[in-house]
Amino acid sequence: MADMAIHHTEPALTHHPPAKSGQQADAASSTSTTFDHKGASRMPTYISSGSEERESKLPQQLLSRRSSIDIDDYFVGPRNLDRHSKWPTFLRLHGSVMPRMIIPLILMSGWATLITVITKFVHKLGVSSILLTVLGFVVGLSLSLRSSTAYERYAEGRKYWALLMQSSRTLARIIWIHNEEREGEEGKEDILAKLTGINLIVAFAVALKHKLRFEPNIAYDDLADLVGHLDTFAKEAHDPNDCGTRSVGGLKAIGQYLSVPMAISNPRKAIKKSKKPLGNLPVEILSYLSAYVDELMNEGKIRLPVYQSQAGTALYAMEEVMTGTERVLNTPLPLAYTILISQITWIYVLILPFQLVEDLGWITIPGCVVATYIIQGIAAICAEIENPFGNDVNDLPLDIFCEQLAADLDVITSSPPPKPQDFISRRNNLVLQPLSKSGVDAWRQRSIEDLRAALKAKATVAPATMAISGSRGQVLGANRISSDVP
Repeated sequence: MADMAIHHTEPALTHHPPAKSGQQADAASSTSTTFDHKGASRMPTYISSGSEERESKLPQQLLSRRSSIDIDDYFVGPRNLDRHSKWPTFLRLHGSVMPRMIIPLILMSGWATLITVITKFVHKLGVSSILLTVLGFVVGLSLSLRSSTAYERYAEGRKYWALLMQSSRTLARIIWIHNEEREGEEGKEDILAKLTGINLIVAFAVALKHKLRFEPNIAYDDLADLVGHLDTFAKEAHDPNDCGTRSVGGLKAIGQYLSVPMAISNPRKAIKKSKKPLGNLPVEILSYLSAYVDELMNEGKIRLPVYQSQAGTALYAMEEVMTGTERVLNTPLPLAYTILISQITWIYVLILPFQLVEDLGWITIPGCVVATYIIQGIAAICAEIENPFGNDVNDLPLDIFCEQLAADLDVITSSPPPKPQDFISRRNNLVLQPLSKSGVDAWRQRSIEDLRAALKAKATVAPATMAISGSRGQVLGANRISSDVP
């Protein structure tokens, strides 16, 4: 049952099926199109060999985020913030540190039981409760320091990722809208170049996510198709035999769920196993992106200096995000503090039964268990959020952030760069709403004096009434607002 319910997997890499024969490849290539990959020939690169499999997985992955939580996702992986739970907060397990606390609570209950039994039937072990006050103050200070530093790192990680989202959208908007397109076939080349540049923005975010999780490979499902055409160190270091989903089962998986230190693997193991230099994939992607933006400016495709400056600022912000997140990842609370705080909290809960047994008797056992849950639970939360980029339940959902960024950039590229006259001249452009329901064509027939008078009326006639009606989501009827207001 444990093996079925608990099955931890590391990030999936692309699979590499055997190459097709020559005739099969020719037949497939003759029928392949841009959008139909069922018969597409496989290029002799690892990047395209798993494209069909990745493409078939994508809709299922997107739909799975809207389905119910399965047991494998319940205690592992950043939680999906889109899901809503109707359970009272104090009864929820998803996102709780309860799995981490199972072993400490069992040990503490056994220890408190032992001290209580010895005191009741063998020899009194109780001591003065004055230590509760003295040590409690020290424990409070220690946990306060641990909590503040851990949450500060968590908040910093979120701020950096928000800055990445902002700068990525800004740069994508400049590339798509303020990068002039030519006509005909040359215009098609410009569109393809734009899409290549915008895909590099997504690739940077995804590569940074994997780097922060010590995942140095290039053949992950969400990264392979984005960077396969680039010459990078990670591509050269990729081992085709080291692919597929690596699962951990049995006792080791259970130990990882319960946060047993001996069962937790070294997160940098994949980096240490690499036989070739891995480089720094986000830096390399940013270099390609900078070269593309530089070419746009040299060719005069981004003409206005304000947009050139914004593009440069966005690139600088992306590098700042990379540097800042690396700082958060690689500079935790000094180890001496971490060890001492852990020792202080454990010493406090271990001597707690000696101080409570005389006054509480058998109630000492549940009392010590509750105290251990509170003190060690806070310490466990701090240990979990100290690295906000990992795969713990309370870590930042970087996968969702990357998917959201890709979706936002898809929205930007879903239509040609808008021309103002196209949307200004539409009949349903209600330029003076909510004062008037007349469209822009109707106001073109009015005089400039009528337009000025209407603007003045909009600013002075019952502004509070219009604001209240709009805030309540009410649709104002024709009897409330006349389309003939001058």
